Amino acid sequence: MKLDSKVPSGPLETKWERHKFDVKLVNPANKRKFKVIVVGSGLAGGSAAATLAELGYEVDCFCFQDSPRRAHSIAAQGGINAAKNYQNDGDSVYRLFYDTIKGGDFRSREANVYRLAQVSENIIDQCVAQGVPFAREYGGHLANRSFGGAQVSRTFYARGQTGQQLLLGAYSALSQQIGRGQVKMHTRTEMLDVVLVDGKARGIVVRDLVSGKIESHSAHAVILATGGYSPVFFLSTNAVNCNVTATYRAYKKGAAFANPCYTQIHPTCIPVSGDHQSKLTLMSESLRNDGRIWVPKAGDDKRAAKDIPEDQRDYYLERKYPSFGNLAPRDIASRSAKEACDAGLGVGDSKRGVYLDFADSINRLGEQAISQRYGNLFHMYQKITGENPYQSPMRIYPAPHYTMGGLWVDYNLMSTIPGLFVLGEANFSDHGANRLGASALMQGLADGYFVIPYTIGQYFASEFLPLVGTDHEEFKKAEGDVTDNLQRLLNVNGSRSSMSIHRELGTLMFDKCGMARNEEGLKDTLKKIPEIRDEFWNNVKVPGDSQCFNQALEQAARVADFLEFAELLCRDALARDESCGGHFREEHQTEDGEAKRNDEDFAHVAAWEYQGEDKEPVRHVEPLEFENVKLSTRSYK
Repeated sequence: MKLDSKVPSGPLETKWERHKFDVKLVNPANKRKFKVIVVGSGLAGGSAAATLAELGYEVDCFCFQDSPRRAHSIAAQGGINAAKNYQNDGDSVYRLFYDTIKGGDFRSREANVYRLAQVSENIIDQCVAQGVPFAREYGGHLANRSFGGAQVSRTFYARGQTGQQLLLGAYSALSQQIGRGQVKMHTRTEMLDVVLVDGKARGIVVRDLVSGKIESHSAHAVILATGGYSPVFFLSTNAVNCNVTATYRAYKKGAAFANPCYTQIHPTCIPVSGDHQSKLTLMSESLRNDGRIWVPKAGDDKRAAKDIPEDQRDYYLERKYPSFGNLAPRDIASRSAKEACDAGLGVGDSKRGVYLDFADSINRLGEQAISQRYGNLFHMYQKITGENPYQSPMRIYPAPHYTMGGLWVDYNLMSTIPGLFVLGEANFSDHGANRLGASALMQGLADGYFVIPYTIGQYFASEFLPLVGTDHEEFKKAEGDVTDNLQRLLNVNGSRSSMSIHRELGTLMFDKCGMARNEEGLKDTLKKIPEIRDEFWNNVKVPGDSQCFNQALEQAARVADFLEFAELLCRDALARDESCGGHFREEHQTEDGEAKRNDEDFAHVAAWEYQGEDKEPVRHVEPLEFENVKLSTRSYK
């Protein structure tokens, strides 16, 4: 397998503009001859489907929700970054580029990140034109707020509903194309395999989640925009149905999987309240603009938060990182919270929580001002916990959230399978070892609105491929494999639910491969995962059959993929013998507990190639070259 990034030559600032000119074009009449499959209808998939259809391509879009509006992008809260410099506080395209490279601990590809920073300016204009109700200043100008890892205000937002409002904007564009007949929408449909003909992606096999019917769809190219894999930890901020299946099935067909160990634990989530939970709730990072994070200096302090004097509080982020304070990057803030709780300073019944306190901001600005900024988030917190955050601090604790790893893609967003493109969180390309807040929405829309419309044309113009019929033997073989796999799950007829096994896997993964990892724990986990997988295939209980609506079968199939993928994630974490960003190996830390990189041996992307069942995958490397940013110790002090 060859990892050719296809990064254009020349100065960083002109690579994308020159590349757009150099790529081959498809004229408007010929665009109508090409069909594209888009899997996923969130910000990346929905914007790609709408834009490609607007250009004239025939598009089939698939999602397992009952509407594209239900994609998990709707759950994003705090905002979207863009280098507009409306605040005149020193922001620029280069500063956004630098902050993103640094935030990812120098483990991302320079050219992709600079393009993202450039395109960010266009995204805001696009969304405003669609009617996205961004917050505005009194005079009518778009408002900005700060987010972690930056010392400028570049985050555009719609209270705590930014993802929802951006998704509605993309959905409006998508709906227009559905109405015109350019997009055929397939809801309640899950992709279970990608079909290759002569080594190129030419279609997918799906299951209708209502009828259970297995069917194939063909196209000239396939786009995966299916999100991340954080539910490998079972409890996460992701929707319960978020999964790794689409990207993992593509990996098993030959798409390299890059940096799977780069997972993000978000510092600002409502703590676990009991064994009944199937997911956790995110509280936006934007809350750290006005909230101060602290723990009592005395362990097991049973006083109410308001009764603990200032001199008996440890505002540990402000103490440890005076330049960034409560807006330190997510990986740093999460580890700091864990360290405080591990030291016995945690709050709440479980002692796995820290305070996020708005008393100072309310005293300074007034409750109404705080309500205008975060009212829906405060309301959500009160509904879940029964506590009023205007009167007492929120309690928060880190939780699995975003995944920076994903299918490897080149500069054109194409995987190692020709014709298989990967957008948004499903690819690895832009965030390195840690994603800064408000950058996920930016990447999803950049990929969908502004990158893939150019780069997919290059693929189509290079070689015209006739549409393959779904009666082709490769489609029939893939359908047979999917059907056999589902029947295998039904035939086990054991005594445990797939959810109970998923919880067992997730607990192990979070303990041994979560906020901190070490060699001993990773090796132990790599021994235990096959044991859990054997338990699954010998004792899982999947009621019903495959020819009907069967959510137990859906869940079991996704857990089966997680049980294999978890091993790949731990294998990658063990091989990367350094600390960087969200990948914190306890053996590699500085004297003051910060991540210690090994640039000599690990300044590269690790991309894994599937070799077959029960065979070790092959680890390939794409060296990362830093021509515009000097490799340095990442410091937020």
